[in-house]
Amino acid sequence: MSTYEFDAIVIGGGAAGLTASGIAANVGAKTMMIESHRLGGDCTWNGCVPSKVLLKAGKIAHQIRNAGKFGLLDNEPEINFKKVIEHVHHIRDEVYEDADRPEIYEDMGIEVVFGEASFKNEHTIEIKLKNGEVRTVSSRYFFIATGARAFVPSITGLDEVEYLTNESLFEIDQLPEHLVIIGGGPIGIEMSQAFVNLGSKVTVVDMADRIMQNDDPELVEILAGELANQGVNFEMNASIKKVEKSATGVQVIVEQNGEEKTISGTHLLLATGRKANFKHLNLEAAGVKSTKKGIQVDNSCKTNVSHIYAMGDVTGRYQFTHMSEHMSKIAVTRALLKLPMSIDQKHVPWATYTSPELAHVGATQKQLDVKNTKYEVYRFPYSKIDRAITEGETVGMIKIFASKLTGKIYGAGVVGAHAGEMISEFAVAMKNGVTLRNLADTIHPYPSWGLGARRAADQWYIKNQSETSVKWMKKIFGYRGPIPDFSDPNRIV
Repeated sequence: MSTYEFDAIVIGGGAAGLTASGIAANVGAKTMMIESHRLGGDCTWNGCVPSKVLLKAGKIAHQIRNAGKFGLLDNEPEINFKKVIEHVHHIRDEVYEDADRPEIYEDMGIEVVFGEASFKNEHTIEIKLKNGEVRTVSSRYFFIATGARAFVPSITGLDEVEYLTNESLFEIDQLPEHLVIIGGGPIGIEMSQAFVNLGSKVTVVDMADRIMQNDDPELVEILAGELANQGVNFEMNASIKKVEKSATGVQVIVEQNGEEKTISGTHLLLATGRKANFKHLNLEAAGVKSTKKGIQVDNSCKTNVSHIYAMGDVTGRYQFTHMSEHMSKIAVTRALLKLPMSIDQKHVPWATYTSPELAHVGATQKQLDVKNTKYEVYRFPYSKIDRAITEGETVGMIKIFASKLTGKIYGAGVVGAHAGEMISEFAVAMKNGVTLRNLADTIHPYPSWGLGARRAADQWYIKNQSETSVKWMKKIFGYRGPIPDFSDPNRIV
């Protein structure tokens, strides 16, 4: 019998912690989950859920303005931003009640405790409870899932101005007149579109030469063009020198192309990344190693201490809810069931939920080039997807990197409507060794968005065809039709 009070203690009640606790309890482990604030974590309260609700509101407003493309009447929507934010809060609460509230986990047999945990030694923690009391408990295994928070960079003058992060953005109830966003990554870009469509003037500032640095440049260019058409202003290659208060709000002073430039706005949003939460855990007492990025783990999510695991944002490896859940599954299964599972690093899907959406999975073109991997590029435009045509969402592109000989998929990217759903098909294919030929030969319903993935896969057949092979078929079978035009290497059929 174990000498410890618990089999598993999970520190953190966000996506990773909730998943870990549920799995641990499901395999019969006596489990405690500790949360310092409220269950649900960043995704429910400050990230995925509220941002997608706000994006949806902005999309509806954009569709009202452009209803004429569907044969209706264009109109300027009446936007009550306070009601929009109330709707955001309502949906957050609904998700919380349905999936995150403590009673759900207590019914599984999990003891849910609210307080701040820190290690006393490698098998013992103390919890500073909300009522001021301190509780000491021990466990056979620990799973650290304390997540991350908004990273606030060191910018001259920042302490003297008011600014927003994703942790405060969804609490404002007045629409910014001019929102200046520092950061051209997923958070900044999603919010740029949401607010510009809700009626704000929006300027995105970034020191890089383009937005969305982790995505395919060709696909990013399509998205950036759409955002610009909707009214988002981009200030790229802009090195931030300082920020200042102004009569109307805030000024961001940047150096751009060797010259100083002032960007004025009413509100400032910092979308400059995330920082792992672990300083309060007293990891030194347990001997757990960490870096500035986060807690160090191996590919089974195990720290250097054999019975202590960490997963999700606190590791600094990934900043995705789906990867937090995946890592939790790996960690708990490895620790409690002793199954040799490891993180699937080759098939991590990325998705940004703008309109059009932007997603990718697997190797990028740059990564393939660095490894000298031989590949062919297969493209298929949304303008040839009948479902996209019927719904008026023809801006987009499917781009696949695969072996010309076998059709093995190395990576895929999609920009367009429902890209986040379409990339899942490529993720499943890659995970299970399904080739472009297999995809092309699989029946897809018409007219579905997924049919675009099949038609993109069809291009493998097209590119493996040649003028010589057609001539031989004509000769062998006595066919009399014309030979297709093979002069365009990028022809799409």
